[in-house]
Formats: sequence, structure tokens, C-alpha cells
Amino acid sequence: MTDKMMSLRTLLEKSADADLLREMVGFAAQRLMELEVESLTGAAHGERSADRINHRNGYRDRDWETRAGTVELRIPKLRKGSYFPAFLEPRRMAEKALAAVIQEVYVQGVSTRSVDELVKAMGMTGISKSQVSRLCSEIDDKIGAFLDRPLEGDWPYLWLDATYVKVRQNGRIVSVAVIVAVAVNSDGRREVLGMAVGASEAETFWTAFLRTLARRGLRGVKQVISDAHEGLKAAVAKVLHASWQRCRVHFMRNVLAHAGKQGRRVVARLHRHCICSGGCRNRS
Repeated sequence: MTDKMMSLRTLLEKSADADLLREMVGFAAQRLMELEVESLTGAAHGERSADRINHRNGYRDRDWETRAGTVELRIPKLRKGSYFPAFLEPRRMAEKALAAVIQEVYVQGVSTRSVDELVKAMGMTGISKSQVSRLCSEIDDKIGAFLDRPLEGDWPYLWLDATYVKVRQNGRIVSVAVIVAVAVNSDGRREVLGMAVGASEAETFWTAFLRTLARRGLRGVKQVISDAHEGLKAAVAKVLHASWQRCRVHFMRNVLAHAGKQGRRVVARLHRHCICSGGCRNRS
């Protein structure tokens, strides 16, 4: 249905300013710092322990520029010595690894192995297996709460899209469909409303997904924008009773796929000209 080169990140970043991805990157980074400092002090925050070797001394604020936007961090300070997380060092691509793990949570839940590898990629030390397991549970819970949250108000415009990603199931690598719903509410705010994973994009899969959104409170949908997948269109008509419009991006991809290498530039230029001309006629 969709271009397989489209990444899951592209789908998730359709929320305004990538709020969700940025929030989760910030949450995971903050928790990793807290766990690392816990190992450096010998005790959790506020814990009384005979093993304590240092104390905290507040926080200092630091902005972290990531692919998902600016993340506001609170870096723990120590009474003796100093602490600076290795993932903030110049040239370290830690946020890329962190975003990849966050995306994995959407598809199949995060594993302790993934987070353990993430800790190493971020240059962090002293974080135990039990702490990694605890962080996994916290990330899973936050993503689960987001994906199951009640939907309030009207959502007149709904975008539906999908991509295929490789996941490990029962010791085998398989391809699964990841579908994402993005909508704009009556105040003009855009959000990711939901996500689901299935074996394929069959009509039954889309229907079940849309019914789940409806049970969570999705209402007031006037128009759905997507590619021309017949199963999706049928599910929209059955569940939402809304008008449907073909996504211009998907339409252009389909056209270019048949244009051949030599004709793609010409077709793309003609397509842009038609859009501009149509817009000019509408304004007149």
C-alpha cells in the first residue's frame, strides 16, 4: 500500500512538532540520567542508605537538540565532583539510538536487551540489569497510556497511513504492517491518535483499528485522507461514514512509479504546474 522506504519515524513525526516522539526521548534520557546518578551516589533519590557515597545537589537545565526537536533536560548535580551525561558530548549520535528504541516500543514493546544496548550506545555506565528492566516497564506504560487515552472533542480531518517494518516474532524475522492515525481537532491542533500492528493491511484490520478509535471517543470526522487502498476505504465507509480523499503524496508516488527514470522530472514539473494553476483559478 505505501512506499516501504517510508520509515516509522516519518509516520510518528506527523504529530505537530513531533510532540510525542520528543516527549518520549526526553523522558527516557531523563530517566537514564537519574539511574546513572543513582549508581554514582550509591542510593536512589531521597533514599537513606549505608552504601551512599555521595549526595545530590539539585539540577541544572540544558537544552538538547534532537531530530524530534529541542528536549529540555534537567541534569542532576552532585555535592562532590561533577556529573555530565556522556550522550551530550559533541558528535555522539545517542539521540538517534534513543529514538530508534522509542519507535520499537510502538511496534512490539521494548526489550531489556534493546535498552541495555541503548545504555552502551549513550556511553552510560553503572546501570544494572534490574534498573534497565524497570526503565523498560516505565517506557511501555507511558506509550500504552498514550495509545489508550480517551479522545475528546471533534476531529474533522483524519489521516491514515501505514508502513511495513521488520520485527522478531518467535525467533523469526517477519514483516508487519504498522498503521498510524493522525488527526486535526476543531481548534487546529494535530495529534497522533493511535497506532496498531498487524500481519497485513486487510479490511478487517483497518475496521478493527477504526472501531478502537471510535470506542476511545473519536467523533466528528468529516474527511479521511489516505492512499487508495480498497480495504481502508471500505473500513472508513463502514465505521466513520465520512468522505474520503486520496493523499496527494501517495498519488504522486504512484504516478512517478509508472513514469520511468527519464520522465520523472517532467511528470513532477507538470504535476506542480497543475496544482499551481488550479490554485490560481480558485483564487480568481
